[in-house]
Amino acid sequence: MTLGTIIIGDEILSGKRQDKHFAKVVELLKARGMALDWALYLGDDRTRLTGALRTSFASGDIVFSFGGIGVTPDDHTRQAAAAALDTGIALHPDAEREIRARFGAEATPQRLMLGEFPLGSAIIPNPYNRIPGFSIRQHFFFPGFPVMSWPMLEWVLDTQLAHLHHAVARDEQAIIVYEAPESSLLDLMNRITRDYPKATLFSLPSFGGEGVRRHIELGMRGEPESVSKAMEEIRSEVTKRGLEWIAR
Repeated sequence: MTLGTIIIGDEILSGKRQDKHFAKVVELLKARGMALDWALYLGDDRTRLTGALRTSFASGDIVFSFGGIGVTPDDHTRQAAAAALDTGIALHPDAEREIRARFGAEATPQRLMLGEFPLGSAIIPNPYNRIPGFSIRQHFFFPGFPVMSWPMLEWVLDTQLAHLHHAVARDEQAIIVYEAPESSLLDLMNRITRDYPKATLFSLPSFGGEGVRRHIELGMRGEPESVSKAMEEIRSEVTKRGLEWIAR
């Protein structure tokens, strides 16, 4: 199970708008015992989007994509997804039903274009305005607006991916080591990384200031038993070296 997210939009890359999706995805996944493995930010460039999606489709990863599913000239995600899968685009009957239910007699051809998805897609219901997103090949495509996309993501997680909730046992433990440069602990870090391949070591230095002492947050995340044993060894070795530390 490898999870990724793609966040799309020139406005993000230019700084005109600040991305809020990444933090929300992390939050919603963590609440369900899941975690991201990678994230990618892309602008509104159809060729680059197509290439990135072709790679992610081939990987078999589960991917959450935000932005670019509208119908204005700067929206390319639907077309890029179709091109990456070498398929066409057509009005999805379920999407058409939702759009017509939303707009009634004002369901113009332009509005119905919002329901044109790559062939073989399923819709993702949108509780905000009934204009759906779509999914295909374990990729889930949402609009860029958080008020729409976040409830849609929760629906995906709790209906389509519920079997993955807490499917992988994870733990995280850490200590705060004071007044020690990372270089002085590098040998320990390398040994722990080698001896505990089912867990990942992290080292987060802080240079202090404003009443905060210089320190390193040193820890492990991953398979619970490996994390526990690795941290026991780390605590013991840091103590032997005469370094001051506290549990995080």
